[in-house]
Amino acid sequence: MGGERIFLIGLSGSGKSTVASLVASELGWDCADTDRIVEAVAGSPVAGIFASEGEARFREREVEALELVAQRERVVVATGGGAPTTPGGRLALARGLVVWLQVEPAVAAARLESHEDGEVRPLLRGDLRARLEGQLEARRGLYELADATVDAGLQSPAEVAAEIVRAWRRAGPGGASARIALAGPTPAEGGVAAIVRTRPGASACPVVVRRGALSGLGPICREASLSGRAFILSDANVEPLYGSAAAASLGEAGFEAVRITIPAGEEHKNTATLQRVYDRMLAERIERTDFAVCLGGGVVTDLGGFAAATILRGIGFVHVPTTMLGMVDAAIGGKVAIDHPLGKNMVGAFAQPRAVVIDPAVLETLPEREVRAGWAELIKHGLILDESLVGELERRAGQPGSLAAEDLIARSVAIKAAVVSEDEREGGRRSLLNYGHTIGHAIEAVTGYSSYLHGEAVAVGMHAAGLIAVELGVLDKRSLDRQQALLRAYGLPERAPGVDPEAVLQATRGDKKVRAGSVRWVLLERIGQASVRADVPDGVVRHAAEAVLR
Repeated sequence: MGGERIFLIGLSGSGKSTVASLVASELGWDCADTDRIVEAVAGSPVAGIFASEGEARFREREVEALELVAQRERVVVATGGGAPTTPGGRLALARGLVVWLQVEPAVAAARLESHEDGEVRPLLRGDLRARLEGQLEARRGLYELADATVDAGLQSPAEVAAEIVRAWRRAGPGGASARIALAGPTPAEGGVAAIVRTRPGASACPVVVRRGALSGLGPICREASLSGRAFILSDANVEPLYGSAAAASLGEAGFEAVRITIPAGEEHKNTATLQRVYDRMLAERIERTDFAVCLGGGVVTDLGGFAAATILRGIGFVHVPTTMLGMVDAAIGGKVAIDHPLGKNMVGAFAQPRAVVIDPAVLETLPEREVRAGWAELIKHGLILDESLVGELERRAGQPGSLAAEDLIARSVAIKAAVVSEDEREGGRRSLLNYGHTIGHAIEAVTGYSSYLHGEAVAVGMHAAGLIAVELGVLDKRSLDRQQALLRAYGLPERAPGVDPEAVLQATRGDKKVRAGSVRWVLLERIGQASVRADVPDGVVRHAAEAVLR
């Protein structure tokens, strides 16, 4: 990473092409435009590619163009507005200095309307300003991960170019950071699917997605600058399967391993189990230089991460999720917690792991029901943030096996990593990740965490949220039908019959996301775009809850 390359990102209308040419002239470099490269290779304008091949194929072509220019040196690249939205795009961008040309949608819209270049922009048809505002909202978190930001709204192109040149000269060829989420389309080749960096100066947490990654656990821990003893925390189901392999890899890397086993199941994610973990760690005379390895599903990563974050006021830890749910959700983002009788994950903290090691091969030992439940969170990421992921899931609906899941896991991880890097503590965009969870968590709590797996409850919760959105006129019925068809295709439930609606509604009022007494609902506006609402009438909520519970 960090060759003599500068990538310009930002909205259409931010002046990327004009500025790229000026910067290249000042530095004596070449200039490239990924949209023009895509058109040259395809033999068709961008609008034609969208019309004949669809957005998903255009994004693939865009990644190919980015990979091509990322192999060159001394080049300034004007990228398309959506370049950072794909895993492969982000991986290519990380090979140079990334500069965001920041501009308000109103300014960008005025510029585009004043230009008579004849270019048709498929994603900007209709209300141009509203479209740009929607794109900025969806992509802001990715744009903000650039190495430098330049105000392109109030300055002339020459002034913007001069500022970029100054940024380059300050940073130099090694100035590119890993702030933009890293995500490779073929994780088996390189392994790093994403990097979570929650704030400037914070340590980067690499997420490795690779078949066979468990055997490389020890070296990954070394690369993460961990030392001391490794306390491997696992549950009674996972430990016999993978405890020895994890300990062996750590041992080969020079780490002494201490193995701790807890009972399996969400019902054991409580203070009693946490106390057992504390007791064992302290009996082994754990030190602050030691670290924890959380080997298991969401219960283990949640509880183990919380134990690590609090023992001796905090030690390092690594997540090694062994369920689909753990891989695409629980292990990513730094939420660690235990349950309370009054609600799920009510006692916890924000603490980022030093690394996350994902080996999709371990999914082959999971019961089919567990694998199905895990797809719920992956589907959720597509529904709220990435329509092209939804399209890919629809295409693969007939073969949702673990062998076909490796790239989808990496893509889902990259989505969540990007959101978490922008909003670690759920003050803004991260709230969207709670889609389906308000009703879902309530179902889990009311049934004592024993009747429904987390993903199953979330699937029912997404159905309820979709019904709410349709009744409010926020979402069209066709999009809800599409959501439900996808959930059914992956074997997920649409309803939880027999669960008391009144008890579920009461449980939602104790949700962690309640603000000023109002439940905050994540609702779809369309496939790939969601928002948070705190003004949903009680009657609408009750109607949706009864529809999915009775």
